[in-house]
Amino acid sequence: MIFQQHTCVKDLFVYSQSICQLRWSLNLQVSQILSESSDHNYRLITVLKTQLRLYDWVHHYEKMLYDNALLARVYLHAWQITGDPFFKRVVTETLDFIAREMTHPNGGFYSSLDADSEHEEGKFYAWALDEIRATLKDDSDFFEAAYGISPRGNWEGKTVLQRALDDSSLAARFKLDAEAVPPKLADCHSKLLAARATRVRPDTDDKALTSWNGLMLATMAEASRVIENEAKRLASPNEEIASSLKNAPRNDMYYKLATRNAEFLLSNLRPNGKLRHSWRDGKTTDEVFLEDYAALILGLLELYQTDFDEKWFSSANELADEMIGLFDDPAGGFFDTSKHGEALLVRPKDAQDNATPSGNALACEALLKLAAFTDEGKYRDLAEKSLGLVVGMAVRYPTAFGRWLSAADFALGKVKQVAIVSEAGGEDASQLIRVVRSARRPNVVIAASAYPPPNNAPALLKDRPLKNGQATAYVCEGFVCKNPVTSIAELKELL
Repeated sequence: MIFQQHTCVKDLFVYSQSICQLRWSLNLQVSQILSESSDHNYRLITVLKTQLRLYDWVHHYEKMLYDNALLARVYLHAWQITGDPFFKRVVTETLDFIAREMTHPNGGFYSSLDADSEHEEGKFYAWALDEIRATLKDDSDFFEAAYGISPRGNWEGKTVLQRALDDSSLAARFKLDAEAVPPKLADCHSKLLAARATRVRPDTDDKALTSWNGLMLATMAEASRVIENEAKRLASPNEEIASSLKNAPRNDMYYKLATRNAEFLLSNLRPNGKLRHSWRDGKTTDEVFLEDYAALILGLLELYQTDFDEKWFSSANELADEMIGLFDDPAGGFFDTSKHGEALLVRPKDAQDNATPSGNALACEALLKLAAFTDEGKYRDLAEKSLGLVVGMAVRYPTAFGRWLSAADFALGKVKQVAIVSEAGGEDASQLIRVVRSARRPNVVIAASAYPPPNNAPALLKDRPLKNGQATAYVCEGFVCKNPVTSIAELKELL
């Protein structure tokens, strides 16, 4: 079952990358493929106020951090492309679950929650019909219809919640307005969640792994800028508070989770300036792997593009140079283990994506994105050399190289580099930033700062003066920029 679960995660992630990154289809086709993947092929279901669980032939209840990180990002991209509120709800419920149940007080993310409680698999998550009726009372009929609940249950005499009727069908059956269904279901969920909180919880694997945390950091950071606080989103430009770029539009809850996680990783998992793989109760392991560096670099770059704090970019740049020094294979690509690690007869070098993206694929993507910010040829050269090692296999077996396909699209596509500068303490650049974030733009990187930019800002911002003293946007390709613009309409046209 574990292998089946991991295969589903991998293949769904490949769907997202192939569809969202390579942009093969129109929005309708994207929505159809993603829906079919989740609802039919993999029977991906939402469990109330928890997370996405993969359901194959038998139920499996273990909650893994990397599953949640990868799948939440898939659905974030799906929502950006289709506008389907279902996809957004999946994202917010998943990330809220991580915040509530898999976050250390100091900001690290736990590795997993066990499947068992009281020596019984799934006991924490499954429901008897009598429990549901006692908890929901008059709303039980409505909830039973929504989830197709029967006295027999769907798992060993109990029920694992799986939607049977959509909102419109429920509205028609119970003679409700369609808009009344989601809040009514949410109220039922809240009551059941409170009842479930009295049960014995599954154990938590509370170690923090750098690689898995890096994956979740990237998802949290991206979600924080894509899913703005509703009040902020609805405010008119005149109602917004003119402020620094550090207050660019974002969701405060997810942003706080992302920044605390980044601080946690850069301090607790980098003692004495040396990155480590695992942390628990204040102690770190001695080993570190390629995937740790690469995933953390990508997470920091996503966080930089969220609040434009140069310290995240500087840390990513520094880690990239360390990664090259510790893992580079002169023949191309990277070894999975450090040159200072345990002496092995053969240093492993796994290129294939599995339950998580391979360290090599993540490193390739990280270097390509750093090259877009810095114009450093060495980063792009190493990334392209890595891509050359897998191109033959990726063409033959694309579902085993999903993250590589994303990197290849970034390497081969027209990457747009957006630099936004504004006067310190002057006109806010948030409206220009919001234009860039208003749609799914997988092959766009953005840097922003007050003018003149500090020394540790990305090179993309250097030599980009203000136009007429106003907040100014430069849209570039290969560091060759079009004429700078200051209006929303002009920026939209360039994008």
